[in-house]
Amino acid sequence: MRNYIQPGETVTLNAPYAVTSGQGLLVGTLFGVAKGDAANGAQVEAKTTGVVDLTALGTDTGTVGSRVYWDNTNRRCTVTATGNTLIGCLMAAKTGGQATMRVRLNGVA
Repeated sequence: MRNYIQPGETVTLNAPYAVTSGQGLLVGTLFGVAKGDAANGAQVEAKTTGVVDLTALGTDTGTVGSRVYWDNTNRRCTVTATGNTLIGCLMAAKTGGQATMRVRLNGVA
């Protein structure tokens, strides 16, 4: 097939803000996890699928399969839909006080 480009599991994006390896980033509606450090505007490889641990709102709670959203203002995951972008679902229960969520990225923009 001549029009095939790549699997898309990892893509090159221009960082919308400075990121460190393992940090989430949102470019338009496309969410990924930085595979390395990048300055604001620099290119970075970003993982768009798979299961990752990401920074989360500590007071959030949820069960396996609960929807997870990206709060781009605070650059963390949340279970609150309003004003945030759907990025996947929980792969482990999240209790209050935990600073991270285990998220299966949906890879959808």
